Amino acid sequence: MTLLYEHDDIRDAVIRLCQNFPDDYWRTLDRSRAYPADFVRALTDAGFLGALIPEAYGGSGLQISAAAAILEEIHRQGGNAAACHAQMYTMGTLLRHGSEEQKRRYLPHIASGELRLQAFGVTEPTSGSDTGSLGTTARREGDHYVVNGQKLWTSRAEHSDLMILLCRTTPRDQVRKKTDGLSVLLADMRHALDRGLTIRPIRTMMNHATTELFFDNLEVPVENLIGEEGQGFRYILSGMNAERILIAAECIGDAKWFIERASRYAGERIVFGRPIGQNQGIQFPIAQAYARMRAAELMLHEAMNRYEAGDNPGAEANMAKMLAAEASWEAAEACVQTHGGFGFAEEFDIERKFRETRLYQVAPISTNLILSYLAEHVLGMPRSY
Repeated sequence: MTLLYEHDDIRDAVIRLCQNFPDDYWRTLDRSRAYPADFVRALTDAGFLGALIPEAYGGSGLQISAAAAILEEIHRQGGNAAACHAQMYTMGTLLRHGSEEQKRRYLPHIASGELRLQAFGVTEPTSGSDTGSLGTTARREGDHYVVNGQKLWTSRAEHSDLMILLCRTTPRDQVRKKTDGLSVLLADMRHALDRGLTIRPIRTMMNHATTELFFDNLEVPVENLIGEEGQGFRYILSGMNAERILIAAECIGDAKWFIERASRYAGERIVFGRPIGQNQGIQFPIAQAYARMRAAELMLHEAMNRYEAGDNPGAEANMAKMLAAEASWEAAEACVQTHGGFGFAEEFDIERKFRETRLYQVAPISTNLILSYLAEHVLGMPRSY
């Protein structure tokens, strides 16, 4: 039986596109810490990055399961969609809460590739995942906001034209809850550079194009406020379930890549006169990783089904992300162990993917925070933070 979320036609098209960007393409980029501009351009030209944008604004108008299929297949083919996935999961904030004028002004150009919406300015050095404690401020002065502060781990800022930016517009001592008084601005980074915005790259374990941002009296037009002033935390939260789902799909893709590589090598590698895959010490970790991947995949399907039905599946989306991240890491461990020393060799690409997939137990939300969410909101335990 073919299930709707499989999207075989989309997967086939992504596979054909990825064949133009083989392992050595990603290996070379990783070595030089370069952005995959040609790959992102190809995805854009094929319409994949406009998958969630309604047809009325030039996109494909597809469901989140289609977007998940795109990202999963990129990772299963050995690529890394982190260079461009934010254009999918930040889209929810603009689509759900942006004005009609904002959507008409920006979405057709994002869908065509003329503009990139890749940057998501939320996390700060002192607040981390405690979003309500962020300190970046936006003070209204006439027809614009004046932004001051700092953001950290804002990936793709150097390769984005627009940024979803969360700021405090009402001082914390004037609100009932610390998550009140936050607002979302759509910042045009093309005009912000050297006019109050400074971008500083951060070199990380993997090639992730991440940065820290400094705002010094940056002016953002009031017309670029998304939704109502002071309601930004709610707007950001509404898009996070989509983010969890899409990241989970990438992790499933990674897990499949590791499992397929490990299984193939286990059948080909001859030691002591027999394939190493004939030994249960090699078989069992790979088979266990496969079982964990399939279980995570089923939770992902549940989260997508509920999301597409119009629900707000916070528990399912968070569990899918956590389980998929754990499954991809278990598959990575099994793959490295199966390959032995060759797993550390650059030319096998395993060490690159190993580094890339490790990120997702930490970002975009850590495993501990997911467990805290489940304990409080699903199991009814006292809030732990």
